[in-house]
Amino acid sequence: MPKFEKMAYDSAEEMIFGTAKSPVQYGRDFVVGGGYVYPELVPHPRPGTEKSQKTLVKEYEKMVTDVLDRCVAIGIPGIQVELEHVYQMTKNPAWGGEIAAQVKRLMENYHRKYGLKSAIRATIADYRKPDEEKVWDSLALETMLEAFEASAAGGADNLSIETVGGKEITDYAIVRQDIRGVVFGIGVLGSLDMEYTWKKIVKIADKYGVTPGGDTNCAQANVAMFMAGGYQDRSVPHSFAALTRAVAAARSLVAYEQGAKGPTKDCGYEDVVTKAITGVPIAMEGKTSACAHSDLLGNLVMACCDLWSNEAVEYHDMFGGTTTAVFAEILGYDVALMNTAIELGKARDLQQMMVLSDKYRDHHGFILAPDNAYEIGKAIVANNGSYYARSRAAAMKAGELMLGDPLLRMSAFEKEALQSSMAQLEAMPENEQDFIDNCCEIYKKQVRGFEPKNYGL
Repeated sequence: MPKFEKMAYDSAEEMIFGTAKSPVQYGRDFVVGGGYVYPELVPHPRPGTEKSQKTLVKEYEKMVTDVLDRCVAIGIPGIQVELEHVYQMTKNPAWGGEIAAQVKRLMENYHRKYGLKSAIRATIADYRKPDEEKVWDSLALETMLEAFEASAAGGADNLSIETVGGKEITDYAIVRQDIRGVVFGIGVLGSLDMEYTWKKIVKIADKYGVTPGGDTNCAQANVAMFMAGGYQDRSVPHSFAALTRAVAAARSLVAYEQGAKGPTKDCGYEDVVTKAITGVPIAMEGKTSACAHSDLLGNLVMACCDLWSNEAVEYHDMFGGTTTAVFAEILGYDVALMNTAIELGKARDLQQMMVLSDKYRDHHGFILAPDNAYEIGKAIVANNGSYYARSRAAAMKAGELMLGDPLLRMSAFEKEALQSSMAQLEAMPENEQDFIDNCCEIYKKQVRGFEPKNYGL
């Protein structure tokens, strides 16, 4: 497998919002990572509108028109709209393709009339069920690939996904604070699945001349984060969730090793580590994703972003207009502040404020602050001999950073949970095959539906 053998940046201080080592250009005069931050609006249709292709296409037409109208009305110079597929759009590839075509027609009209820069990201739904079917030989995967083709042919400029390989293991491991299962499920199985699927995705993108974007560990690391904090049930230690995110950073890297160009997908909070290693532009979400979930990372995750996203908002009316228009405006003003800081030479000052406002609010924010994310990236690159080695190294580095900073205050519960996980990590074998053999034997007995041969093991 291709590997990144060194960091894209010489230090964390080089990383800043709006600029990436390897910017990408697509869509209508749209450049990501070229010195300017753009908003990425993610609209979601109301339940019931997915009952037919006609009603769903009409819903997207209204949602996106409201976004583009608001951009023109308040002077937002450019925007990316993410068509994050609901199940029906992937299950019926023609639906996703027609929606992409409709949105492209709207964007071209606004670009022609008003000069509004724009782009379309199509994120295909990974609806495979690893505990019930063969992840690499299933009707679901075949249909997903057809959906990529239909969206690319229809007008999508960027292709992304949130793959679910290894989820049968991590669903079991996360609730049990089993860091071995996290390293195996996310770091090994998830990476193997990404290697397999992203080769195919990049081939489709190349076929249609579109940009292969990125992947996230939403199905696993985000689950741990949500279970740990915010308004959720707090059934997972925050420190354990942070270790899970570090493993996810090693895993999400695989997309770019297989040819993805970015920008990364917004709900991959591990993306700041990806940027440090690869130099690709990244999409991030934080305070403006409160419409979808709470994440305790509000301002900090803007620190290195190139696209700034709302995660997802369901289409409804608000006092200020429809939800898609309102959140386009909120995102627009956020990026206007960042871009003004860039133009005035104050970007570093603003970045420092963003980071310090949230760095010690939660373990997740702490490890994703640029300085710590960079250190995790270095651990991944230095242990790049196997998916297992770099995943384990990422988790251990995150743990060391959390335990080593006295400003990160931890309860006895959190500290004990972290020390327990660190002991498990240190006790893991050095040899990847020994680790895989051990995990296959254990989880074949404990996890319903887990079949090693589904991942080529």
